[in-house]
Amino acid sequence: MRDPKHPKLWTVLFAIVAVAYLFPILLVLINSFKGKVFVSSEPFALPNAETFVGLENYITGIAKTDFLSSFGWSLVITIGSAFLILLCTSMTAWWIVRTDNRFAKSLYIVFLFNLVVPFQMVMFTLSWLTDYLGLGNPFGLWIVYLGFGAGLAVFIFTGFVKGIPTEIEEAATIDGCGPVRTFFLVVLPIMKPAVITVAILEVMWLWNDYLLPYLTLDMRKYKTVPIAVQYLKGGYGTVDMGAMMGVLVLAMIPVIIFYLFSQKHIIKGVVAGAVKG
Repeated sequence: MRDPKHPKLWTVLFAIVAVAYLFPILLVLINSFKGKVFVSSEPFALPNAETFVGLENYITGIAKTDFLSSFGWSLVITIGSAFLILLCTSMTAWWIVRTDNRFAKSLYIVFLFNLVVPFQMVMFTLSWLTDYLGLGNPFGLWIVYLGFGAGLAVFIFTGFVKGIPTEIEEAATIDGCGPVRTFFLVVLPIMKPAVITVAILEVMWLWNDYLLPYLTLDMRKYKTVPIAVQYLKGGYGTVDMGAMMGVLVLAMIPVIIFYLFSQKHIIKGVVAGAVKG
């Protein structure tokens, strides 16, 4: 519990935690402007006249990894999967709460079970299944990610919907709204904090995921940003560390921007989804 008698101590502790989280990002940013030799030999030193190479690492990384193509496919996969997860799971959570029968409760337990099953248990079967069903492409991954991302999303949305008064929906029904219009015109706007929270969590997971696309996508046609970074490895395990630092910075920028614009909603949504009802 926070001790109000020592506010300065807590401020120092929070500052230390913040620095611990930000230090790896700053280290990558600093090394992205240094020559690849100096990234390994002087990783903690600031760039100087000898080590500074400007944007050379970024240009090299983009050229070696075909970064723009990988960035585009990552964008398609992330946006499409996140949209599908938000749409389907928000409607599912609303139905589970408002139906409140044995089948709905059993379905909710299945979604919760989805949270505790590690991906490694099903990855080989999943790889075979996606290939068999023809889902080994960026658009097929929307369906695969919907299955893996539904558990957490339904959990948060369900908790939030329990806090929405049913009288609001009853008033919409009296005004002539059917279930679909009631959800999209009345319920969904109220769920905005939870929607943004789930969107942040899902987007950060989808954008940074390496293993699932690597197992399912045809590498000759499609690569995501994490996979493209891996291709900077040369023969005998050699790595162009300078180019890798540059590409990592470019890969982090979209998620950081998205998070900065949405962060004020995340705590509100997580708390609402965890304690209501």
